[in-house]
Amino acid sequence: MTARHMAGGPMPYDDEKMPFYALGVNLAKQMGGQTNFKTLLEEDELDIVLEAFGETLKGTSTQEAQVVLSTYGPALNKILQNRSEKIVDRVKADGEKFIANFLDCNEEAVKTDSGMVYYPMTEGEGKQPTVENTVEVHYHGTLTDGTVFDSSVDRGQTISFPLGAVIKGWQEGLAMMKEGGKATLVIPSDLAYGDNGSGDVIPPGATLKFEVELFKVT
Repeated sequence: MTARHMAGGPMPYDDEKMPFYALGVNLAKQMGGQTNFKTLLEEDELDIVLEAFGETLKGTSTQEAQVVLSTYGPALNKILQNRSEKIVDRVKADGEKFIANFLDCNEEAVKTDSGMVYYPMTEGEGKQPTVENTVEVHYHGTLTDGTVFDSSVDRGQTISFPLGAVIKGWQEGLAMMKEGGKATLVIPSDLAYGDNGSGDVIPPGATLKFEVELFKVT
């Protein structure tokens, strides 16, 4: 069995050419990790980007690169900034609606002064952590539309970490729990990953929902 058949389907090229395809994937991931072009650009705009990328890389472009950048770079920055701000505003508004609806549907849920929502599912009886502690947990993280972005539950393995090293919403929410407890945390973006998001899995401005089970505090 060759590598081209190990990922659930045939690769687009044979094994001799796939390393160069991998180079393209690597470059795209690096660029996508800095800016979410898939969200910010229309399909025809993305085609223009790919055209310019290929021509510049091959040296076949009829335009002087520096002239193009100095002439149109500022306009590009403005376009991307305006679109990014609109997207963040929309995502934050969706998050606020989600929080309001969650509170309406769950009488025992409480909204803290910071804006985080804590909903106890199972009360624990053990130690209660502070940011100085290391905790062992299971968690299942979703966006407001239900998309799973990370889950130790799905991986089938708990995770341990210093509580003071994670997002503020986790620090606050876990500190309200005791060993053996389980809770849902709904965390607005300013207590999570802010206007930057995280990679291509958590959008800028996203409100996050976690189901967390606290196993151990050390």
